[in-house]
Amino acid sequence: MNSGIHVSLKAETIGHIFGFVVTNSLLMTWIVTALLIIFAFFFGRNLKMIPGKLQAAFEWLFEGAFGYISETLESDKLAKRFFPLLATIFLFVLVANELEFFPGVGSIGIFEGGVLTPFLRAPAADLNLTLALAFISFFTIEITGIATLGGLKYASKFVNLRSPVGFAVGLIEIISNLGRIISFSFRLFGNIFAGEILIMVAGYFLPYLLPAPLIGFEMFIGIVQALVFAMLTLFFIKLAIVDPHESH
Repeated sequence: MNSGIHVSLKAETIGHIFGFVVTNSLLMTWIVTALLIIFAFFFGRNLKMIPGKLQAAFEWLFEGAFGYISETLESDKLAKRFFPLLATIFLFVLVANELEFFPGVGSIGIFEGGVLTPFLRAPAADLNLTLALAFISFFTIEITGIATLGGLKYASKFVNLRSPVGFAVGLIEIISNLGRIISFSFRLFGNIFAGEILIMVAGYFLPYLLPAPLIGFEMFIGIVQALVFAMLTLFFIKLAIVDPHESH
């Protein structure tokens, strides 16, 4: 039996459904999605005019988040349009990151050749998922800019033939916009995957000392990463709808 540390950059295949490959990160993604849907269903069914403590807490959080989005976008109409997306991104990434530390995740699976293939893996530790989220945010941002300003006015942010400096700035803006896909996906993936490796290494060398505080720290990082992803999407939407002729 190999007692060393095994690290797999890509998600491991655990089965097939109708010829479709099912990986451990995909299975975990389905579980997270199911939990969110079930919670929303039962929470929505039990809403009351006079809220209890749990409902009041959620209402306070959602009202605060909606107010912040409305203030940032300077429009209640836009806030109503984008709040469901931003809240979904935050809640999905948050739950996915926190369930990573649930007993059995990453530790229960099949041994093959002395190497454990876990049944469940943190969704954000799979670049496919973070890249998919990045594309969702990217296209939302770009389509919003075009729909709000119009195609020609939005394109003028990137194509400026009035001066060599303006042309160079436009090219930088194009590269910066495309770079968001990389920054969105690799920031989330890198933090979660690195946290997994850190805890794994700590558990291997100092199993009774380091893992517990590191898990607490990584749980905090999971919350921060969920907030960062949602907030960056919000801020880039704001930048996309700003008139290119405004000073700020």
